[in-house]
Amino acid sequence: MQPEKRRFLYSSKENKKYLIQYYLLILMKNKIYTILVMSILLSGCVKTSGKLEIKGTVTDESTRSPIPGRNVIVQGLVLNNNKLVPVDAGEFSTDSSGSFAYSLNKIKDAYHYNFCLVGDSDYSYTTEELALPYLHRNAKYLAFSLNKLSDLTILIFRKSIAPPVDTLFLSWRTDGIDGRTLYPYKIINNGLNSSSELRWIGGNVKATVKTRAYADKMTIVRWVLFRNGRGKEIIDTITCKRDLVNEVHLIY
Repeated sequence: MQPEKRRFLYSSKENKKYLIQYYLLILMKNKIYTILVMSILLSGCVKTSGKLEIKGTVTDESTRSPIPGRNVIVQGLVLNNNKLVPVDAGEFSTDSSGSFAYSLNKIKDAYHYNFCLVGDSDYSYTTEELALPYLHRNAKYLAFSLNKLSDLTILIFRKSIAPPVDTLFLSWRTDGIDGRTLYPYKIINNGLNSSSELRWIGGNVKATVKTRAYADKMTIVRWVLFRNGRGKEIIDTITCKRDLVNEVHLIY
């Protein structure tokens, strides 16, 4: 009977899909269960109340140069109805040498903390989660790093006259992250036909998309062109250089 059960579970595509969804759900819940177990184990070892004096630096990930004036928001993560709820634990900034010293008011029953490094046009926003025992062990030697951003310009020009209903879609990923969510983009163009996605249909298309991407990391620009009922994917890659204008072109 046991072999028959295995064949039933794995011979059906629907059952495979169900199993994948089931195990993904387990993985998603695993983090919460881990924190819950740690909360129980550490309840008598690490106090979640009081103050913790922390010191450290914020640097450029590639050059290791200090980043002055960087704001950092701290949140304690507290379990509430099997969900991790962020609770404000304070905010501080780095000094002229990229260093910081801060008296952290610990949040009761919070065993993990988010350190949210605020982004701007020079560096991207990032969040690093640290466990309370780690904070206690490394309170005087915390180190955070940020990815530098660099200009990226995407130029699009349609030279084809026929057919009149070409449709072009644009997207890009920088170091594996959707570039449209990493940093705002500005469009100067003719023929943009959608407010929810980057899409051009026919017409006299001459567009410029200006944004920023990670410096010194690979950015993949992807166009999908639909012409005469067929779709064609066009891929270009670029490693954006620091403090330079980086351009990618498409003529179709």
